[in-house]
Amino acid sequence: MIIERLCQEHRNIETLLAVLERELEIFDRGDRPDYDVIRTIINYFEVYPDLYHHPLEDLVFAKFKIRDPAAAAKVGNLTLEHQKGAERLRRAAQAVDGVLAGREILRQDVDTIVRDFIEHERCHIMMEDRDFFPAALKALEPQDWTEIASTLIIRKDPLFSEVAEKTFYAPRAHILQSEQEAEAGRH
Repeated sequence: MIIERLCQEHRNIETLLAVLERELEIFDRGDRPDYDVIRTIINYFEVYPDLYHHPLEDLVFAKFKIRDPAAAAKVGNLTLEHQKGAERLRRAAQAVDGVLAGREILRQDVDTIVRDFIEHERCHIMMEDRDFFPAALKALEPQDWTEIASTLIIRKDPLFSEVAEKTFYAPRAHILQSEQEAEAGRH
């Protein structure tokens, strides 16, 4: 159940990255993207992953390092990867805030900073899905999962739960509509 939850959160994050990428394409054409949606996605990344997703991964990883230190070493330093991701997010947020404040920032610079965040998030998710989660599933014992589950604070995802927080209602609708339009365009 824990790995399934983490994988679902990864799918949710990928949805947000796709919407952010589409908004960036609008920006790159010289048009005005939906800055409310961009800001909401950034706000989401500033809060949810660091408070709920990453701590859960850290709990799993801590047990994983005990059960299979060699396999954990191959996965790398998740805490450092999460810190680097937070730094990339901070730079992306500053670039977007600079545009909104009317500061002189080259479009190419904004594009590079935001794409760097998107690309690294996708690579990080892919590594966890491909390497970390399967290895943890193989190494951890049932009592490990029980211990991890007993420490969890269940918190509904503010964007992807059916009871999304009030501040996320409108952006959530826009994000879901964008995803449906993109999905329709793929078929």
